Amino acid sequence: MSLIDKIIGNIEDKREWKALEARAKTLPTEYFNAYKAIQKYMWTTGGLTDWEDTSRIFTGIVDLFEEGAANGKKVTDLTGQDVAAFCDELVKDTKSWQDKHREKLNDSIGRD
Repeated sequence: MSLIDKIIGNIEDKREWKALEARAKTLPTEYFNAYKAIQKYMWTTGGLTDWEDTSRIFTGIVDLFEEGAANGKKVTDLTGQDVAAFCDELVKDTKSWQDKHREKLNDSIGRD
């Protein structure tokens, strides 16, 4: 990792994220508002801890919403009525911040 990447982050990841956000902004209002609410939920619950998971999950949501909008479906037709459960299902196989800190603690103390 270069010094620049350490200071400002990976430029390519930032470009990819900006492109994804631009796609989201083109969604119909109902979908865009749902996307932003899902983002807020996922950021505040700590379900996303690394770029690969974040990129994959939000790209999948935008893909799903674009298809749903094209087919005239409501957001809850795609997510179900319990949108939080939909989000939790998306991150169930990812490591939480707590998991990462737990591993770090165990690794640091478990060394001989």
